[in-house]
Amino acid sequence: MLEIKNLSVKLEEEDKQILKGVNLSINAGEVHAIMGPNGSGKSTLSYVLSGKDGYSVTDGSASLEGTDLLDLEPEERAALGLFLAFQYPVEIPGVGNMTFLRTAVNAQRKQRDEPEMSAADFLKEVRARAKDLKIDADMLKRPVNVGFSGGEKKRNEILQMAMLAPKMCVLDETDSGLDVDAMKLVSDGVNALRSEGRSFLVITHYQRLLDHIKPDVVHIMADGRIVKSGGPELALEVEHNGYADILAEVA
Repeated sequence: MLEIKNLSVKLEEEDKQILKGVNLSINAGEVHAIMGPNGSGKSTLSYVLSGKDGYSVTDGSASLEGTDLLDLEPEERAALGLFLAFQYPVEIPGVGNMTFLRTAVNAQRKQRDEPEMSAADFLKEVRARAKDLKIDADMLKRPVNVGFSGGEKKRNEILQMAMLAPKMCVLDETDSGLDVDAMKLVSDGVNALRSEGRSFLVITHYQRLLDHIKPDVVHIMADGRIVKSGGPELALEVEHNGYADILAEVA
């Protein structure tokens, strides 16, 4: 599903090397988690995959189902099936949530030469998905994320993900700023979307999210590289002992 080989990336503004040869392979249907100290390059990886400006790829490649991602515009990557849930979802004043969602869904369908979703079908689908995430009708009518709490913003992103039905979902610290109840709701929404044809890359600092979204593989990232990979027990090791032992072991 996702193949990253020797990916090296600079932050253009500071001419600073952030990623220093990342290798990562995610098969269809798998959930991978990336953990690591602050500044290790976790969020940079998610931004580079989605096509955010300000980063320069100096080496390596990233492909989605065999298609090179790095040469594509962000909207082309999205239509191909890549989705990024932000750590801090932005507010979009003046744009209604429903309008935003239907426009996004149909823009992607058009790019894939698929028929647009009718207003009736869209309404039926979005209401069913919103109900599962405990998103009320008022939230759907409001401008995108405006006045939303942290938990509401994250639930709204999972709703976007459910409606767009991507193949590769990248969650950048989705648990950031969530209380226990909100995290369970968001996790349940993610788990409901797990399927053989959809993969997840979950970037997190904490084991608590991985108690709900159980990963197949856990990677530890440090200083711009993935330094160790293992099963879910690796996240428990970090939770109990921190990163020092692992970093000393791989040094």
